[in-house]
Amino acid sequence: MSEAHSDDAMNASAIKARAAAWLERRDRSDWSEADQAELDAWLAQSMAHMTAFWRLDAAWARTERLAALRSLSDEALPRERFRIPPFVIGMAAALAIVAVLGASALLLLRPGERTYATPVGGHESIAFEDGSKIELNTDTVLRARMTTRERIVWLDRGEAYFQVRHDPAHPFVVMAGDRRITDLGTQFVIHRGARKLEVAVLEGRVWLDAPDKQNSAQNSFLTTGDVATVNAEKISVTKKAVHDLANELAWRHGVLVFKHKPLAEVAQEFNRYNERKIVITDEAIGNLKIYGTFRTEDVDLFARVIQVAYQLNVETGANRIVISR
Repeated sequence: MSEAHSDDAMNASAIKARAAAWLERRDRSDWSEADQAELDAWLAQSMAHMTAFWRLDAAWARTERLAALRSLSDEALPRERFRIPPFVIGMAAALAIVAVLGASALLLLRPGERTYATPVGGHESIAFEDGSKIELNTDTVLRARMTTRERIVWLDRGEAYFQVRHDPAHPFVVMAGDRRITDLGTQFVIHRGARKLEVAVLEGRVWLDAPDKQNSAQNSFLTTGDVATVNAEKISVTKKAVHDLANELAWRHGVLVFKHKPLAEVAQEFNRYNERKIVITDEAIGNLKIYGTFRTEDVDLFARVIQVAYQLNVETGANRIVISR
């Protein structure tokens, strides 16, 4: 092992030991607000501190639950001493195996996990007891497990806006496919599409990483105005004005704001909110620039505006609107 690797291992071991000491100290009856402030400061020093504490805390919780199960089993044993027939011992062993498997199944069920979903064109606001809020955009599926020990959300599909109440001792984590977004005190929006993931930070900071990948190039520290686009194995980060990001969140108020956006992209955006889809017949039409504000459901009004403004043909059907020359 090289000297650098040895130093890294020693440092990781020291951080883990310190995290364990914090957990042991936190469970004492004399834990105070000053202690919590000191812990928060230690967690904020580095992502390594937060990760070590978070992992040990989760493991500690599982240990406590299994200890409680063992305690209940001990209390159920008879107090009298007597000879137990061999066949009863065999049955008891079988029941013990079933009990262990049952306990594991209960842990895998992840109690407290809830699923939230919106239809095409839908919008839903969710408020949690810790003060955090999530708004779901059209055609979105999200799962959340919010407990006193952990705050984890899975964005399975769609787009969501997050207003997170920061708690360094219990990080707010969003899983989107194989990517993890960890809140560091912020407001952000995540859009998970079929081929790419986009994370935009309106306020504060987030940590974007790929926990199952070894390549550190897949990790990004994002601050206010940063927009990270994850496509296949690549991450690109650009900067946007907060005002422009706010316009992109106009869906929270039921509208779409376009500033010199190509008609093809505008059509794709409208199609996210409506069952009747806009179809653009050729590339030249798709490159026309659109500027305006429209209600998300006003696809017919939008088509009429385009027809008049650009002298285009618009054919309206039951399931689609075709725009051509």
